[in-house]
Amino acid sequence: MLIDIVSLIAIGAALAGTYVAVNRMTGRRLPRWLLPASLGFAMITFAVWNEYTWFSRVKAALPESVEVVLPVKESSFWRPWSYALPMVARFIAVDTAAVQRSAEAPGLVRTEAILVQRWAKTQRVPVAFDCTDGRRADLAGGAQLAADGTLTGGAWIELPADDPFMLAACQGG
Repeated sequence: MLIDIVSLIAIGAALAGTYVAVNRMTGRRLPRWLLPASLGFAMITFAVWNEYTWFSRVKAALPESVEVVLPVKESSFWRPWSYALPMVARFIAVDTAAVQRSAEAPGLVRTEAILVQRWAKTQRVPVAFDCTDGRRADLAGGAQLAADGTLTGGAWIELPADDPFMLAACQGG
């Protein structure tokens, strides 16, 4: 967030410098309302661009083994334009290179859900998938999965056959 604020200040300073330079080069005075109007327009335009391109910039920076499985689009009242075109402010990804398969039960895989949210620290949550029966178990909070598929301290969650998270974890690794 600090980088966003510094960027906005830099844009404002550059625009103010341009305004002063144009005034000096032309030898005449530009309208007084032009500078604050230009500053406001440039800063709002940059903020909107920065919000809408955040997901694509972060996704492009991820390693090839990390697959985004669930981008979450959001709208909010302080971003009124987001009601017309919702933006991705968080997403879930899985590192397919980090998938671990069970030797005793080949249909079981363990991996981590990578939870990425704008202006928040990225979190990694351990999860297990039963690829054969189409279900997931979150292994946070003390839940454990034995090599034979016995789950303790947690519960299996049934998933649809086309769940993107399960498909990425089961086909990866």
